[in-house]
Amino acid sequence: MLVAIALGVILNPLNSSMIAVALVAVHDDFHVSIGTSTWLVSAFYLVGAVGQPLMGRLADLLGGRRVFISGIALAAVVCALAPLSPSFGWLVAARAVQALATSTAFPAGLGLIRAASGHRVPASALALLSVAASTSAALGPTIGGLLLATWGWQAIFLINVPVTLTCIALALRWVPAPPPADTAGGGWAGIDAPGVILFAATLTPILGALLEAGTTLGWILVAVVPVAAVLLAVRELRYPSPFFDIRLIMRHPAIISVFLQFAATTFLFYSFFFGLPIWLEQVAGYDPRAAGLLILPLTGIAIVVTPIASRLVERLGTRVPLVIGSVFMLAGSLLMLTLTPGAGIWLVLLSCFVLGVPNAFNNLGLQAALYGVTPPERISWAAGQFQTFRYVGATLAGAVLGSVFRGGATTSGLHGIAAVLALVAAALIVASALRERRRDAPVVAT
Repeated sequence: MLVAIALGVILNPLNSSMIAVALVAVHDDFHVSIGTSTWLVSAFYLVGAVGQPLMGRLADLLGGRRVFISGIALAAVVCALAPLSPSFGWLVAARAVQALATSTAFPAGLGLIRAASGHRVPASALALLSVAASTSAALGPTIGGLLLATWGWQAIFLINVPVTLTCIALALRWVPAPPPADTAGGGWAGIDAPGVILFAATLTPILGALLEAGTTLGWILVAVVPVAAVLLAVRELRYPSPFFDIRLIMRHPAIISVFLQFAATTFLFYSFFFGLPIWLEQVAGYDPRAAGLLILPLTGIAIVVTPIASRLVERLGTRVPLVIGSVFMLAGSLLMLTLTPGAGIWLVLLSCFVLGVPNAFNNLGLQAALYGVTPPERISWAAGQFQTFRYVGATLAGAVLGSVFRGGATTSGLHGIAAVLALVAAALIVASALRERRRDAPVVAT
């Protein structure tokens, strides 16, 4: 069962990062500008940010197995057809459907794990999903580059077909079909379509405003957010089975604290992951291949450290692993303050190793915390929202880097980012240390 779920989970992060190396090839084939070709990335992120909680809510209402297999099957179809796109617009549409289809795996998978394991926090199962997601995202550009060089950009879509078919075969054989977690939701009738639309109308301007920070369009989007948010709150507080359950969050405020902490840790990670290679290439003088190899420890060390984090979660709960992860983030941020163009390669590697450790502790610790504080009937929805806050953190990191490095990367700019990240890491240490022990125990339905 876990292998089937893990195969599904890798699809979203893998396809979100693989496409990066294909933008130039798509630009050449469809005769669009490089700026236009980036819609292949933006469309995936925007649809995924809304699609993750939507697919999670469907899993709660209709059953995790049904939603999981249906999403993977849809991904297989769209990935087989995407290379036949007659125009760039059709290819962007295919990417949007791909994002929605692959958004089923993590939230539905976490719900299936919850149904199979009951109240016990399955740290080893969560560790497998964490490693699968982080590894596939990190290796995406490398895998995409190999496919592109051998078979062209079409192979970046086609490679998904055998993976999805294998995933479906394993799921049909091994994944059980527990009843829907939210039996009181009313199935299809319980889907809050206006709530989904208002949630999208609130989230999309937030992400857009971050991407367009400082521009006229950015300020317009900022003005839209409070209006959409008020309309969303009014609707969801009145609806008996809301999509964005504000009453649930008010009863269990630890849920939103997990979301916010995940957004902050994701912001730190992607600031390192995107910012350090830019500085290494533009300031330190490394070529792209060397820069890519130097930051590999950022993701590679997490694979080694995750089993340790899993054992700590099982024995001590989530507080200690989260404190450890935040301490390493602080240490890595302070190490970044020592980087200069003449710094030895050993200092760059040490920084990347130190910054890679918290990727395991924080991801696993926060997944386990979410598992513990969320009522069973809403676990898939909460898992989807959890991923939405990953998009928020990553987008914020991109906005900060774009602002600081607007005229090109500089050492002073890197140090300024590191100072901000150090402050965020210090705040995360405090937040993790204050996490109540009772929050590690799963709550029951209310």
